[in-house]
Amino acid sequence: MSIMSTTSAIDIAISTEYVSANGLRFEVDMCGDKSSSKLAICLHGFPEHSVSWRNQLPMLAELGYKAWAPNMRGYGNSSTPPDKKDYAIENLLADVAGLIDAAACDETVLLAHDWGAIIAWYFAMREIRPLSKLVICNVPHPAAAAENAGWSQLKKSWYIFFFQIPGLPEWLISRSGSAVGQAIQDSSSRPEMYSNDVLALYSQNAVRPGGLKAMINYYRQLVFGGGARRQKDLGFPIIQTPTLMCWGEDDLAITKETTYGTNKWVKNFTIRYLPRISHWVQQDAPVEVNAMIKAFILEQPVPTMRWEATLVAPD
Repeated sequence: MSIMSTTSAIDIAISTEYVSANGLRFEVDMCGDKSSSKLAICLHGFPEHSVSWRNQLPMLAELGYKAWAPNMRGYGNSSTPPDKKDYAIENLLADVAGLIDAAACDETVLLAHDWGAIIAWYFAMREIRPLSKLVICNVPHPAAAAENAGWSQLKKSWYIFFFQIPGLPEWLISRSGSAVGQAIQDSSSRPEMYSNDVLALYSQNAVRPGGLKAMINYYRQLVFGGGARRQKDLGFPIIQTPTLMCWGEDDLAITKETTYGTNKWVKNFTIRYLPRISHWVQQDAPVEVNAMIKAFILEQPVPTMRWEATLVAPD
């Protein structure tokens, strides 16, 4: 499985290793007992990196999980296939299945944010591998999104259409790729939660050779590449996996309305809205989100977030 192990520059409790899965090599941040029979796998979004789960991995390890946060294909030091079709949703689903198989555990909790959450929704509804719990951060269920996406959401989604233009998005972003980390911090509701090391990782991730093209190809293959249409044609069966959604209400890219009615598509659904928290919810409010995730996994009442409560930074 692993061909190299190093200590993360972000947290000494987290190691970085390489895992072979689905014919590719994945860079994976790991925490916890490697012999555990329980896996918690965390999928990052765009234009992020596995480091976005830095505050959740130790908590999941404390709960007894083998906690993994892979860099998805095209990100970090994971394999970056060259062809646009390599980023079809079916390949992304197969990547997650391959990583779960490589972990060789008896139980899997899937946690996901942004683009990772798109993958996770489809992964759960297609029942590609058994999941004991699903945690979604700031991406709506595709059926609920389609049902509730009005003009306000279309305006927020302008960048998705821009990404369909061949070559232009890569060229424009590459001119300021070193500022990607700063852009994430600037759009956060709690910029103090992002260290210089984390911001540097995000920026380095964006300027890797072939990296921007790979990252944007996710969008190209889902929209005009037909991925979303193929998934829609398969239908949206009710997800049987107990699901928690943590939603930062101050999301610049996605409206709160796209979450409405999600319980129609998920048998056992819990949602917690976090007021005045941005799209980067698990990074902006790690203590609050961790408390929600921990309670959900332990099948305890999931707390809500009250803004008048004092927000605290993780230890």
